[in-house]
This record gives sequence, structure tokens and C-alpha cells, in this order.
Amino acid sequence: MPVTPPRPRLPPLNALRAFEAAARCESFAKAAEELGVTAGAVTQQIRQLEAALGVQLFRRLPQGVALTPAARAALPRLSRGFDLLASSMLELGGGHESRTLTIAALPCIAQLWLSPRLAGLQQAFPGLQVSVSAMEQPPNARHELCDIAIFYLGDRKAAPSALVLDPDAITPVCSPAVASRLQTVAGLADETLLHDAVWRGDWARWLASIDAGESVDPARGPSFSLYSVALDAALSGAGVLMGRLSLLQPYLADGRLVAPLGPALTTPDRMTLLLPAQGHPRRQEVADWLQASGRNGAQM
Repeated sequence: MPVTPPRPRLPPLNALRAFEAAARCESFAKAAEELGVTAGAVTQQIRQLEAALGVQLFRRLPQGVALTPAARAALPRLSRGFDLLASSMLELGGGHESRTLTIAALPCIAQLWLSPRLAGLQQAFPGLQVSVSAMEQPPNARHELCDIAIFYLGDRKAAPSALVLDPDAITPVCSPAVASRLQTVAGLADETLLHDAVWRGDWARWLASIDAGESVDPARGPSFSLYSVALDAALSGAGVLMGRLSLLQPYLADGRLVAPLGPALTTPDRMTLLLPAQGHPRRQEVADWLQASGRNGAQM
């Protein structure tokens, strides 16, 4: 009877994963960030893999690393192998409604747009387990398991299957107390301008759109790494924030914030919902519900 030969013994999976990420990114530091480990851990895993294989995979350079010819030749097949592994894991869990539906979102979207909708989502889908991960960049569908992703994207970056949840526009917002003394754009020169670190250029863009000239310095004022912290400062009366209307409509509707100056400037990036090729069996229903909730607003 035929005998199937055993598969060759493979190096540790973590070492292969570290090599694939480092080779694809051509950077140990970027691979470490993707994998959620330290650059030293990636270096150690790759050294162990090189020792086990008896070949050099990277040339260490003064300004980074470079793939050796052997490593470059092996990378495409190894990447396909990890893609197939990730796809198989999705298929194993994708047919079971009892598994958790995972949503990845930009931190400000997770905190200010998605969080107020979670109670309504649970009422609409009783028994559905939902997990939310705040991420600075959209997940790589080939390497990170995710059912739904919500990020700001330009039209050219969105896939054909993407759903636009909310168009976006920017305008200065502040507490009613600050608004009571802010009568003109020139009055901004006497107020503290609040900035989000990612959207640091929004003040300059808005001021340029109304031809404010040099009456207001758009770079003046503190910068915050989280939009929600900048929002808290505005709510407390600490200054004027360049508001993203897709995130702040509930605050404007109930009067906690005021937009005293206008007009709003439409931005090229839109809050967009992305669906990977495979995922939770109810993700399309959830995506449709989230899109409808974006049109209808949310109670906070």
C-alpha cells in the first residue's frame, strides 16, 4: 500500500511570521509594529530562523536591512501561505453566527461615532457578540482578522464595495460660553485654537477657504494625539476646536457645542465602512444597519 512521506519539519511558526512581515515591510521596526511585539523580538526570531535554515535572510545595513536573493525568492510563496492560513481561519469561524463580530475603527470614530451606536446595535441584533478595536490605520485584510473596518478615506482609496457612512466637513466649534464672545473670524486671534495631531492642517485649510489672510495664526495652540481629548477641552471652554461634523453632530444638536462662524468646508476624506472578502455571516446586515444609523443620527 502506498505510504505518504511525512512533511518536512518546519521552523517555529512565530519565526516564519516574523520573517514574512519583516521581508514584506523591509523593516524590522515596521514588522514589530504590525505584529505587536518589539523590534528586538523580531530580530531574535529572524536570527533563530537563519540559524535553523543555515542561510542569511537579510543584509544588515547602516540604515536598515535589505533582503538577500534567497529571501526575496521565497517571500511570495510564504506570503501566499500566510494568506491561505488567514483565509482558512476565517472560513472555519465564518459559518458560525455565535462567534464574535470584530469591528476595527479609527480611535476618534470608535469613541465618538461607533460607541454611541453600540446599544442600538445590540438591540437590533440580540445575542450578537461584538468586539471593537481602535486602530490608527485600516487593517490589512490579508494579515489581520476583521469583519468590518471604519476609517476616513478619500474616494480613490475606497474599494468598490465600500459604504460611505458620512460625508465630512470642518468648521470651528466651541462651548456656548466661548461662542458668546466670538463674533467674527478676527476674534479667533484672542482665543486658544485646539488641534488634533493627525488633522493639524485643518485650521489652515478652513482659514484659507474663507480668505482670512494673516489675521489668525493657524498653527497657534495646543495639539492633542486623541481627537476626543481635544473635544473635551472644547467642551470645557478651553478653546475653539476645528470640528469634524461627521463626529460632532450630536453635540451641536443638543447645544453642548456651537458653530458660531461657519461656513463649513467639505473635506475630501469621508467616513467609510470597509468589508474584507470574507467574514462573519451577519456582517453585511450589521454594515447596512451602521450605514442607516449614519443617515439617521445617534442618541448620545
